[in-house]
Amino acid sequence: MVCIKDLVPAASNNINTQFILLDKGMPTIEGPERVCLALVADETAAVHFQFWGGECDAFEKGDIIRLSNGIFSFHKGKLLLRAGKRGKIEKIGEFTMLFVETPNLSEITWSPDLADRTRYVQGAILSPHSRLFPPLP
Repeated sequence: MVCIKDLVPAASNNINTQFILLDKGMPTIEGPERVCLALVADETAAVHFQFWGGECDAFEKGDIIRLSNGIFSFHKGKLLLRAGKRGKIEKIGEFTMLFVETPNLSEITWSPDLADRTRYVQGAILSPHSRLFPPLP
């Protein structure tokens, strides 16, 4: 299992991790599918997660989710974690998981590594927390 703080964007990868669902936006239509953007976190960091199709209704705030063979990459200009075509997500519990909301890896700029163009390195932090799901006052 990889911690969220250790995620690095890549065109394809096999991320196995678990996290708690903190907030979920309203579903939108993207092509033929419904999609839903969410904020998820573990004890090390937070990140935006994209649900597809029936996944939008299958998970609620407070659910603890295991992701197998996931992807952390740019999708339509947004950096997010998702299951992708080969990945799988499943609910493994609810409400009892330590988490932090900062840093949010989706709010960091990433640049190609000059030594290895297939890798990315962290750049500036746009915001320490999610601008889509701001922290509660």
